[in-house]
Amino acid sequence: MKIGICQTKIIFENKRENIEKAKDFIHKAAEKGADMVLFPEMSFTGFSMNTALTGEKDNNTVNSMRRQAKENGIAIGFGRTALTDSKAENRYTVLNKNGDIISEYSKIHPFSYSNEDKYFQGGNNITLFEYGGFKISPFICYDLRFPEIFQSASKEAELIIVPANWPAIRSEHWKALLKARAIENICYVIGINCTGTSGGIEYIGESCAYSPDGKLLYNMGNDEGIGIIDIENNVAAFRKAFPTKKDRRTELYKKLI
Repeated sequence: MKIGICQTKIIFENKRENIEKAKDFIHKAAEKGADMVLFPEMSFTGFSMNTALTGEKDNNTVNSMRRQAKENGIAIGFGRTALTDSKAENRYTVLNKNGDIISEYSKIHPFSYSNEDKYFQGGNNITLFEYGGFKISPFICYDLRFPEIFQSASKEAELIIVPANWPAIRSEHWKALLKARAIENICYVIGINCTGTSGGIEYIGESCAYSPDGKLLYNMGNDEGIGIIDIENNVAAFRKAFPTKKDRRTELYKKLI
């Protein structure tokens, strides 16, 4: 499967301009033969706590991306702020090439260090969808620091995607954790990050992909752009060759926790 990784400079809290930029990225990804194109967390607003401005109940962003999926014949993954009856949810939505929602994930761990938990409620479910010959699960940014949910997802998932707004100050954590999650779960892991400065924070870029044995397959560096990675589903072979997952003692872990 060919996946387009969109490493964007997000214009803070400017949904209209970011969506216009995204259209060009989507078109270019389709021209390059990508089956799916993925954007960072909060793709068209940046990491904003101003949910009154960025949040939606009317699915405008979904509808806009739905048109792009249909016109370009490509699946699209994007982050957005969804309003609920109380707080908002930090969501990552994936549409297939027909514009149908095939995954709707809500970030399980709001980033309390930056007060995200004051404005966003955590999700309670892991999602799994199938596309391009892979079983895929998404997580979002800060979720990367909590390995338990990755182990749960990789009971079935063969590819885990991690859209993020990951700051430059913690760049080494980003790469180390993505690699660790790939090794621990024996699956492909792709991190999709933004770059440049947004909302006064410098972001690292370095969107990258790791193989099930932890090899770095791709690193985009720090520039805005789109990268294409082509992967085949050989996860079963990796898991057969080094079957560590069979030695997990899940019931014991539950007792210890």
